[in-house]
Amino acid sequence: MEGLPQRRKGARNEPRLQRLGTRPQRGGARWNLRFQRMGAGPGKIRGCRELRAGPNGVGLGIPSGSQRCKLQLVVGSPASCMELELYGPDDKFCCKLDQDDALLGSYPVDDGCRIHVIDHSGARLGEYEDISKVEKYEISQEAYEQRQDSIRSFLKRNKLGRFNEEERAQQEAENSQRLIEEEAQASTIPVGSRCEVRTPGQPPRRGTVMYVGLTDFKPGYWIGIRYDEPLGKNDGSVNGKRYFECQAKYGAFVKPSVVTVGDFPEEDYGLDEM
Repeated sequence: MEGLPQRRKGARNEPRLQRLGTRPQRGGARWNLRFQRMGAGPGKIRGCRELRAGPNGVGLGIPSGSQRCKLQLVVGSPASCMELELYGPDDKFCCKLDQDDALLGSYPVDDGCRIHVIDHSGARLGEYEDISKVEKYEISQEAYEQRQDSIRSFLKRNKLGRFNEEERAQQEAENSQRLIEEEAQASTIPVGSRCEVRTPGQPPRRGTVMYVGLTDFKPGYWIGIRYDEPLGKNDGSVNGKRYFECQAKYGAFVKPSVVTVGDFPEEDYGLDEM
């Protein structure tokens, strides 16, 4: 309106701050929040977070009891189990915020002050971080088999997955045919021969055939290769079982279809001359 001075941003809160005896700061007073479980030592502080007075932070014109409800969203402790303490910028204890109806601005808060939250709920720090200690629901296989609302019963009723006998028989036939083809390919790759491995999306790699046959880590026939360079994934052993000997990162297992046996001498990159 004409004739009235324009309010600058944040001016609405300044009279309230002055009446409460606090010094208005640009951007509002700010202080730290520190949360500690009851009985925990100094090393058990859960964390610190900077709070700011204003619409999006902790308001100085809000009763201390209402602040507990806002802090509950920050620290996770129930408001009824909180004990609030105020520390000054020098980290010295000022007073307890124990008057629920007292405005926060009526306490001597200023830049650098800290609200210390003590949790009296009895919860232990890190209590729910180790899920192995959380009691889990268990059911026996016999009882689970009798349930009609389980995934297993749904698959049985609709003959899906491993309960589809026709699809399962077809898959077993395909696996048997694949195994026969891999065995035929593997029989043409003698141990000790030089070879080149060509896998899609990777440059060709040369090495020596060290193993041919079945493995425990995956079904089918596999070729164990000792590469000329450290381009592999293991040292000839997988899951604790050794199939051949080589240096770490020089060994790998590939399918027979990507292995070509022939006169592939070890490439000389001139590293000895450097």
